[in-house]
Amino acid sequence: MSYLQAIIMGILQGVTELFPISSLGHGVLIPALLGWTNLVSSQTKSESFFLAFLVGLHLGTAVALLIYYRRTWGRLTGGFITSVRDRQIKTPMERLAWLIILGTIPVGIVGLAFEHKLRVQFAKPLSAAIFLIINGFILAGGEILRRRSLAAAKETKGRHRRGASSGFRRLADLPLLRGVAIGSAQILALFAGISRSGVTMVAGISSGLDHEDAAQFSFLLATPVILLAGLYKIPDLLGPNGNGVRLQCLVGAIFAGVAAFLSVKFLVRWFETRTLWPFAIYCLAIGTLGVIRFA
Repeated sequence: MSYLQAIIMGILQGVTELFPISSLGHGVLIPALLGWTNLVSSQTKSESFFLAFLVGLHLGTAVALLIYYRRTWGRLTGGFITSVRDRQIKTPMERLAWLIILGTIPVGIVGLAFEHKLRVQFAKPLSAAIFLIINGFILAGGEILRRRSLAAAKETKGRHRRGASSGFRRLADLPLLRGVAIGSAQILALFAGISRSGVTMVAGISSGLDHEDAAQFSFLLATPVILLAGLYKIPDLLGPNGNGVRLQCLVGAIFAGVAAFLSVKFLVRWFETRTLWPFAIYCLAIGTLGVIRFA
């Protein structure tokens, strides 16, 4: 793997992991489109240098998210400790801490059992393109469902103001079982082409959250999953699979971290007033072009 490939893949990971357009899908499609046969062939192998390289990209992305939400994670940690000590959930931060914990468990269990098998099986350009189209329909479906829900509640189309009359449920009031359901949506992201942030945002919107709260919850849910996935696979990087790519991994991780930090900063502002429609259209268009190219 060249350093140019490491830099491009790092930037790609950092951006597409948080934008609702699938990092796995783009990680499969872009190398194929660029003719990087060394990366394309390695993705469908049970053991390869590319899977070891991904460890660094995941850790770089997770560190960026931890830095951006460092104050929030500090309050979440305090809320968790307090809730355990008092044996009850009283404050919004205590509730959010448990929403994240419970929402992470399902994807953690399924990921440990099936992530490697699904990646090897579906890490092919045509499969990624098809799932990217499906991702586009999921994003579009979430926006349509939201619009109908607001219309049924006689709310103004596209309104994002909060309060008693906004028609949105606040994240602090989200039931714990709803949090589990939203977190479980991350399981779909085990298929290359389905976006983790996309499906969790749609699940959040379907549960009554507005775009801003759905995005924040999505990014917070993603952090422990991405971090633990990277830490779990560190032996791959330190073992034989990592020979010859460790420095490239470090470079890629740095670029992934910077790209992820800038991406989350942009998206937090984007979802204050905007929707998932541009990303849905993008996924449908790129996925269709990918099917035409690789069919």
